[in-house]
Amino acid sequence: MQQNGSSGSNGSDGGRERQALSFSPLPAAATTRVRRFIQDRQRTLPLPKVMVVFSAAGEADKPSDAMSSSDLTEEGDGVRKLTASPSPKHRGAPSKPLRSSLNTQEQQEFPEVISLNVGGTYFTTRLSTLRRYEDTMLAAMFSGRHHIPRDAEGRYFIDRDGAYFGDILNFLREGELPHRDRVRAVHREAQYYAIGPLLESLEDIQPLTGEKVRQAFLDLLPYYKDNLERIVEIARLRAMQKKARFAKLKVCVYKEEMPITPYERPLFNSLRFERSDSEAKLFEHHCEVDVTFGPWEAVADVYDLLHCIVSDLAERGITAEQQCIGVCDKHLINHYYCKRPIYEFKITWW
Repeated sequence: MQQNGSSGSNGSDGGRERQALSFSPLPAAATTRVRRFIQDRQRTLPLPKVMVVFSAAGEADKPSDAMSSSDLTEEGDGVRKLTASPSPKHRGAPSKPLRSSLNTQEQQEFPEVISLNVGGTYFTTRLSTLRRYEDTMLAAMFSGRHHIPRDAEGRYFIDRDGAYFGDILNFLREGELPHRDRVRAVHREAQYYAIGPLLESLEDIQPLTGEKVRQAFLDLLPYYKDNLERIVEIARLRAMQKKARFAKLKVCVYKEEMPITPYERPLFNSLRFERSDSEAKLFEHHCEVDVTFGPWEAVADVYDLLHCIVSDLAERGITAEQQCIGVCDKHLINHYYCKRPIYEFKITWW
C-alpha cells in the first residue's frame, strides 16, 4: 500500500513533471497538425491569395479576422501566401487624420460684419455688400477661396487708396453714384475692382459721356497722341537750352485734307475729292512749323481741336496757351497760297 501510495505520489509527481516537460513540444506538434491541415485543404480547395475585409467606419480601428488568419498562415508555411487587408489609407479611403487636413483647406468663413483697412482708411460693412455682384474683385476676395492679410487690429487689409472706397461701398449698398467732380477718380477705382455695373453707370453721366464723344472725334485724327508728345518734348528742350521758364513753338491746325483753290471751292463741297497724280504733287506741302494736326472729317472745327490739345496738356500738369499768329504764306501754284492757320503755343514750366 505504501509502495502504491509512494508510487502514486511518484506518479502524480511524474505526471506533473511530464506535463511541465511537455509544455514546449506542444506548439511544434500543433504546428505540424495545422500545416498538414492546410496542405490537405490546398489540395482539395485552394485558398485565395488575398483576403480583403471591408468594415464600417466605426470598425476601422478594430482588428479583423483576416489579419489573424494571415499571421497564422505565415507562421505555418514560412512563405507569405495571404496578405493582410490593406488599411483604408492605402486603399484610397481617407483616414481620420487626412479628413481633418482636408477640412483646413475648405473655404474660409467670414463674419457677417466686415472691418476693412483700405490703405489706412477704415470701413465697416456687411459681407453681403461686398458680394453684391459676383464678377467683381471684392466678391472674389471675400469668397473664401483666397487669403486676405489682416492688420494689427484684425481688419482685412486692401492695399489701395481709400479716398474713394466709400463711393464704391455706397454704390454697392444703394446704387448711389458719386458727385460729378469725383466721377473720374471713382471710375478708375471701379476699373481696379472690376465693378461692371458701376462702370456702366458712370460712363452714362458727365463728364465721362462727353469724354466718350471727344475720344470718338480724336480717333479721326492720325497721330494725335504722338503729336502731343512732340509738343512736350520740343518745349522741354527749348526751355532747357534757353534756361527759360517757358518755351514757344509753332503748330499748324487745319481741317481740310488738301488745299482748295477759290475756283474749286464752289464745285467741291466735300472735304475729299479726286485729283490726278500730277495735280496732287503740285499741292504737296508741309508748313514750316514744329507740329501739324490734320486733316479730319467731322463737324468739330479747328477751335475744338485746339481746346482738346490744351485740355490734354493740362491733364498732364502742363500749362499751355495758344494764339493764332497768321497763316502759311507759302506759294503753291499760280495765284494760290497755302493759307493754313499757324498757332503759337506757349508752354510754361514753372
